Amino acid sequence: MAHRERQLPSEAPIVNLTIQQLAYLVAVADHETFSEAAASLSVTTSALSQGLAELERRIGLPLFERQGRRQMLRDEVAEVLAYAKRVVADTRDLGRWVAAAKHGGVGRVRVGMIDAAAVHHLHDAMTSFRDRQPEVDFRLVVAPSGELLEQLRRGDLDLAVIVDPVATDGLDVVPVLTEELVIVALNNQTIGSPKTWGPWVLFPRGSRTRELIERALVARGAAVDVVAESHQPDVLREMTRLGMGWTVLPLAQSGQSEQSGQVVVAERHLVLARPSARSVNPAADQFAQSLID
Repeated sequence: MAHRERQLPSEAPIVNLTIQQLAYLVAVADHETFSEAAASLSVTTSALSQGLAELERRIGLPLFERQGRRQMLRDEVAEVLAYAKRVVADTRDLGRWVAAAKHGGVGRVRVGMIDAAAVHHLHDAMTSFRDRQPEVDFRLVVAPSGELLEQLRRGDLDLAVIVDPVATDGLDVVPVLTEELVIVALNNQTIGSPKTWGPWVLFPRGSRTRELIERALVARGAAVDVVAESHQPDVLREMTRLGMGWTVLPLAQSGQSEQSGQVVVAERHLVLARPSARSVNPAADQFAQSLID
């Protein structure tokens, strides 16, 4: 009569073990006596023994054998012990990761900034944060305020440093700094009466900075004849050098020094904007705080 081969189940049942039971097993393997193992885990010897007895019951295999007065791990449980060590080590790693996450030490921060903020004002804050938190995945997008605001509202960014928006619904907005907007005259001409200013090369219509500039020029009695537009301050400054027209730029991007007697026509306020309804992100919270401290 032919003998049938014994078929093992394709999927073995999951053994219901606890991390604590596995930690008990690892501790016993690492120490000479049960009392030393229990002390290393800050539990009583009785609690350790009960936990190991329950582990043995759930596995369904004897874990120990008596040698004289001592209980020794059986050679056959080497696989169980190796598994226990992996699980306990991974669990400790997870605990360290969770602790770091709670304090902003890991995770991802998606930041948007206008060019002036990223290049001239907040580069030290970004460098310092990345040095302090090397495990954080820090991503920076540099773009005009309008684009960053759209990305922020879509949830593509965690926070953004932008020119203060008119509509702040759904946002938490905190002041960061104020910039002076100064005139850059054509070929370094003397800046006389506002009626002699222009024509202009300015930021594009629809931008918050363009709105501030036009309002300030009109208030001073200057004609706003715009012959070219660009989002790029370097391009506007070069157009002025090439003789295309006058421009108005943030002082930090104007090529002028604070002692050069510049003409300030307006101020713009840079703010830190974050969605009011946002997920918990300790790393983003920590970086945001560093910008306003």
